[in-house]
Amino acid sequence: MKKRYLSKLIAGALFASVGVASAQGLSNDSVNIGVLTDLSGIYSAVEGPGAVLAAQMAVEDFGGTVLGKPIKVTSADHQSKADLSASKSREMFERDNVDMIVGNVASSSALAAMEVADQLKRIVIVTGAASLPITNERCNAYTVHYVYDTYALANGTAAGVLASGKKTWFFLTADYIFGHTLQRDATEVINAKGGKVVGSVLHPIKTTDFASYLAQAQSSKAEVIALANAGGDTIGSIKQAAELGIVGSKQTIVPLLMFTSDVQALGLKDTAGMNFTVGWYWDFSDANRKFANRFMKRFNGKAPTSPQAGVYSATLNYLQAIKAAGTDNSDAVMKQLKSKPIDDGLFKGVIRADGKFEHDVYLLQVKTPKESKNKNDIAKVLQVIPAKDATLPLSLSKCVLVTGVKS
Repeated sequence: MKKRYLSKLIAGALFASVGVASAQGLSNDSVNIGVLTDLSGIYSAVEGPGAVLAAQMAVEDFGGTVLGKPIKVTSADHQSKADLSASKSREMFERDNVDMIVGNVASSSALAAMEVADQLKRIVIVTGAASLPITNERCNAYTVHYVYDTYALANGTAAGVLASGKKTWFFLTADYIFGHTLQRDATEVINAKGGKVVGSVLHPIKTTDFASYLAQAQSSKAEVIALANAGGDTIGSIKQAAELGIVGSKQTIVPLLMFTSDVQALGLKDTAGMNFTVGWYWDFSDANRKFANRFMKRFNGKAPTSPQAGVYSATLNYLQAIKAAGTDNSDAVMKQLKSKPIDDGLFKGVIRADGKFEHDVYLLQVKTPKESKNKNDIAKVLQVIPAKDATLPLSLSKCVLVTGVKS
């Protein structure tokens, strides 16, 4: 009886030691970073090929190896399609042995990749998508939401425009989770600050003709026509608003999510004076400018967008977490990422229990053509929005990691 008990005890100890050993070191004698983004569609200028370069720069700056093993970067195009994002992420994790996926510009694509990552216990760092549910109702233990979300955009742009005295709003909204969430979050801010939403209209993603939607917005007589869309849809709607004479009229076009790449595509003439919120701006600090200048030399002179800078920072901090943890085991790396503040010169903040990276965001205003000194000098910082004001309070969170209750 004693011998049998002793044998079981030894076997249990051996099993435990094997479990500990398997959590140490690198799973495939290398660390593989996967950049999953829109490489060819309406968000390709927002993240796209620039995100792949940003990840490569982070690997180079880290030294090219971690724990004595090489670091590899691969990429895939999800074309902003949820089903393709799910299949590509599974392929990257299972076939390519990717340890972490970064990018995912488009909320439906990000949520699809997150679901796969949760099943396989691999890490996804979302840098381009914005929907609040990523770290709220749909959160999981293997996701970090890095650059901005719809809560930050609403409390940045919408609050700033309301403060200027414009109270009546009409929404032009992309008909998918991102657009719906952005309209919802902005509406909450508008109502709380004494404004009023007088109407809204939904448009399909990748719309080419906005005339009928803009006509409804124009006839509403709202002071603000708010665009709850992004990328190519934002560019298209502003272009057509300019053609219809809305830009420069008594009605103000307010893009609730706009990027420096969008401003460059549209030109300063049609965007001058517009306010928009970003999670990072290339010309805000010396450290940002230093990184941007290095990036521009390798990217046809184009300054990085906030998601592209986010890919660089996320990749760098992920590698530092592996080094500190001594393993690429996802649970150990996530624990390390959440264990201490991030301050890499570009971003400064903390990754909370819900996976949200809490940091300052910036309310920008597009410069006039006369104010601009070069093609990348397109905006000035109107306001730094503190991290605590740019992030949903944990007391209001619906994330199971915070509440312990699955919503």
